[in-house]
Amino acid sequence: MNISKIKITNKITEQQNPNSINLDNLSINEVIKLINEEDKSVAFSVEKVLPQVTELIEKVIICLQNNGRLFYIGSGTSGRLGVLDASECPPTFSTNPEMVQGIIAGGYGALVKSIEGAEDNPKDGARTIVNNKITENDVVIGITASSNTPFVIGALEQAKQFNAVTGLIICNKPPKLDFVDVVIPVIAGPEVVTGSTRMKAGTATKMILNMITTTTMVKLNKTYGNLMVDLKASNNKLWERGTRIISYLTGLPPDEALKFLKEANGEVKTAIVMSKLQTNYNKAKQLLDNAQGSLRKVID
Repeated sequence: MNISKIKITNKITEQQNPNSINLDNLSINEVIKLINEEDKSVAFSVEKVLPQVTELIEKVIICLQNNGRLFYIGSGTSGRLGVLDASECPPTFSTNPEMVQGIIAGGYGALVKSIEGAEDNPKDGARTIVNNKITENDVVIGITASSNTPFVIGALEQAKQFNAVTGLIICNKPPKLDFVDVVIPVIAGPEVVTGSTRMKAGTATKMILNMITTTTMVKLNKTYGNLMVDLKASNNKLWERGTRIISYLTGLPPDEALKFLKEANGEVKTAIVMSKLQTNYNKAKQLLDNAQGSLRKVID
């Protein structure tokens, strides 16, 4: 017997997906095909909000160029995605961990275990903003699939009182919030499992977060073309990757490229300048600093 379709709420993320009404009667292969079909629509949903994503990124770049910080604020899946994106910036782009930070309702314990009720108090969100000493140089981006998580809204309202730039990533129709500068309403549609926003909504959110930090770091001269030149070698994989990049850009054999990388304390960008311009570590660092970290301006 088919389960009748029920409209649970006017929130898109809480509505039943008509394509998965009889989900529990499907075979394994049918379930994963259905999930795959639903996931295919996510990129098109993100495409529709690219103008808003661009607007927010432009504001993030300006703030970070002025020594500001980027904060993601969320709860549950949204909070975990923000923390994930922030935590991947230092190893990928050699950023100071202070530059991009993720805050999740309930604290870091909520990353691995659900903390019920942590998202329900707007005062907790506001307190987080105060404790992190947010200023007008910072950007605070709230992430909430539902669009109205109290912890996130409280944080954004407090951040705007400190004149910070504010953004909001949601998966429902945009609310009217005077204290949010840029709202990104990515409508991924009802989930395969009703209300499980770790699925399409989570995928859409991850795609947008990838865009925000990747594009920002490119514009902050963290890459040369599409090469990750601002990485600092800290494990075997990164020493190997750094050596390959240096060898590719300089034409040096791998053993000589590795030698320069070691002399540059594992800093790929610095090693490339040392090799290309036949200079020492300190001079290479100075040249990069004078060019705002742009490898292209130094060696081209």
